[in-house]
Amino acid sequence: MTSQSTPNTPTPDQIRRAPKVLLHDHLDGGLRPGTIVELARDAGYTGLPETDPDKLGGWFAEAADSGSLERYLETFSHTVAVMQTRDALIRVARECAEDLAEDGVVYAEVRYAPEQHLDGGLSLEEVVEAVNEGFRQGELLAREGGHRIRVGALLTAMRHAARSLEIAELANRYRDLGVVGFDIAGAEAGFPPTRHLDAFEYLKRENNHFTIHAGEAFGLPSIWQALQWCGADRLGHGVRIIDDIQVKEDGSVELGRLASYVRDKRIPLELCPSSNLQTGAADSYAEHPIGLLRRLHFRATVNTDNRLMSHTSMSSEFEHLVEAFVYSLDDMQWFSVNAMKSAFIPFDERLAMINDVIKPGYAELKSEWLFRQTASTSGSVPEEG
Repeated sequence: MTSQSTPNTPTPDQIRRAPKVLLHDHLDGGLRPGTIVELARDAGYTGLPETDPDKLGGWFAEAADSGSLERYLETFSHTVAVMQTRDALIRVARECAEDLAEDGVVYAEVRYAPEQHLDGGLSLEEVVEAVNEGFRQGELLAREGGHRIRVGALLTAMRHAARSLEIAELANRYRDLGVVGFDIAGAEAGFPPTRHLDAFEYLKRENNHFTIHAGEAFGLPSIWQALQWCGADRLGHGVRIIDDIQVKEDGSVELGRLASYVRDKRIPLELCPSSNLQTGAADSYAEHPIGLLRRLHFRATVNTDNRLMSHTSMSSEFEHLVEAFVYSLDDMQWFSVNAMKSAFIPFDERLAMINDVIKPGYAELKSEWLFRQTASTSGSVPEEG
């Protein structure tokens, strides 16, 4: 059953129930508005623009959509401000796992910067241990609620700071205790990934995994440095690789050398459609590069980036893509398998997730379509006589 031969367009309910894999999600970008209000009250933080959860959620979405970088960055100042204690970090991580599981996510890698959560006196180690504890609690509660999810943490270093090697060493110490890899984030322009070569060289010597925010706003030089100088396993966003792809008037496509390298080497792209629209990478979902990248068989994956700021979820992302590109359950499975192949857990565990969770989950959804179609074409049911 293929997307070309079968119009098995998923319903919103099927999209929600489909097993999804998330590789690019920020912990401080996914809090529940009600949780922010309660944590702010407990911490004595008075800087929130709204104290009503519904109004606060609307403020976050409006600020992120404003086109103002200052207002967008301000949103994170509020979430980080209420994530400065052990209990707060545990709660936020627990609710993150629960929310993702409720949305049908079966595997997630959630990233955060430990160095941003030290204002309350916690050490880097205490931050990591609190978040890990929250994820485990969330996994357990999700399972009790009938959902299954596995969450791994990515430790992020900030590009403008000078703690990347320290955070890389931290990620390595906790690599068998819930942390699956490393990342750098922050403004690309003026802060190239090559400033953090010592961290990347250390991780490579330790045979550890890392992704790099690259190609979101700054373009091809950022992608090239992340890959050829730093050796990234994945590209955080990477959407600007489209700048090295030329679509000619006759519809033929020509890939530049960097785009060809990314495709040939199967380098995963952590694409975040809703977030990319906010940052100007595309004007609409229908014009988002993910459509062409999927058609050209790049290792494209679908992600949320910041669920609160983008007012999104994995189901919402796929709903937009299904509407824009008439994607089928097969397309959704393709994206999900791509993401699971690209995860930073051992190969045998990735394979088990694909064969025992993802493929059976989509097979069940496709069978629903088949029975629904059969019922709709079988005519009326004869009355019992």
